Amino acid sequence: MIRYIVVVLIAFVLIFLNIENDELDGKSLKLGLSIPRSGIMHALGDSVYSGADSYFLYANQNKLLGDVKIELIVYDDKYEPDMTVENIKKLIDKNIFAFFGFVGTPTVKKILPNLRAGEIPLVAPFTGASFLRNNDGVDIVNFRSSYKEEIDYTVEYLRTKRDLSKFAVFYQNDDYGEEGFVSLLHSLNERGLKLCGEGTYKRNTLSIRHAFHEIKSSKPEAVFMIGAYKANALFIKTAKKDPIFKDTLFCNISFGDADEMIRELDYNTENLFFSQVVPSYDDSSKPVILEYKKLMKKYFPDEPLGFVSLEAFLAAKSVVVALKNIGGAITREKFLQEIKKLPKNILDGVDIDYKNDQLHNKVYLFKYKNSKFIEVYNEN
Repeated sequence: MIRYIVVVLIAFVLIFLNIENDELDGKSLKLGLSIPRSGIMHALGDSVYSGADSYFLYANQNKLLGDVKIELIVYDDKYEPDMTVENIKKLIDKNIFAFFGFVGTPTVKKILPNLRAGEIPLVAPFTGASFLRNNDGVDIVNFRSSYKEEIDYTVEYLRTKRDLSKFAVFYQNDDYGEEGFVSLLHSLNERGLKLCGEGTYKRNTLSIRHAFHEIKSSKPEAVFMIGAYKANALFIKTAKKDPIFKDTLFCNISFGDADEMIRELDYNTENLFFSQVVPSYDDSSKPVILEYKKLMKKYFPDEPLGFVSLEAFLAAKSVVVALKNIGGAITREKFLQEIKKLPKNILDGVDIDYKNDQLHNKVYLFKYKNSKFIEVYNEN
């Protein structure tokens, strides 16, 4: 009887120590994703999933983490915040190690209380929201640059290279759109400029008519598109039929999904600019992009290449390298320490440097011409 009591006590002590040290339980490291897999935004969610899992599958197959295998547990939230809350509760019940790659500003903002309560880190959310770069009490490691940085970079180009001064904005009427709207106001104010026009539409809809007429009346030289790809594309299609917008430039930030937009526009991309937080996936000079292409072809041959899946791939590789660098038992605390001190060159052509709560601190600006994306900032 005494021996039985001792064994039980030892078991309880070990369980307690495991919880306190937050050690990985077993050989499966579970990452939880809540992303749109259906509805109007499903293509974006599919890209996040395929880009990330192409590297995680490769890591598992080649035992980059020894006997530990990464398992993705994915739920569909249709890009609706209330569904994301329900999904995060289910993921917590699955004893996940970390959340990965959630899509959208309003969805992520809605789950911040859950993140605080669960003490589970969130890695590489697909949003450039400012509140994810200065949020006490939540362990968040962003991969991408912020929307503010994207917008400021683009405004600087349009002001200095194109000498434009009349800016309008088309934006989604939620936290995502508000982030972009405020960032654009700030960027213009820094340059002594004012917004000449604005229009909003409702998330997960294509109700752009009122916004179109509001912006048309301001006769802008450039329109910033802080929306989803289908809504952005519909606005641009409508504008291209109107002589008022004949010479107007349309500037899309990364969440707009440039690849889906050009398909929606039937590749009619004159006067379009796309800011991105990763380099072109056609840049064969970077070994990591060649690796991305190879692994996407192997594991997801039917999925198109694109900026979104490349970003998720780079983030996934960063996660695996950080886990691989952990000495001894894998814990969340050790993981967060390792991912924040990753060497600059671990992505073979895409430099990282953890600051501003993000790993990759760079913005790129592209246009689409001759069936490929071309970086434009330094063009003559």
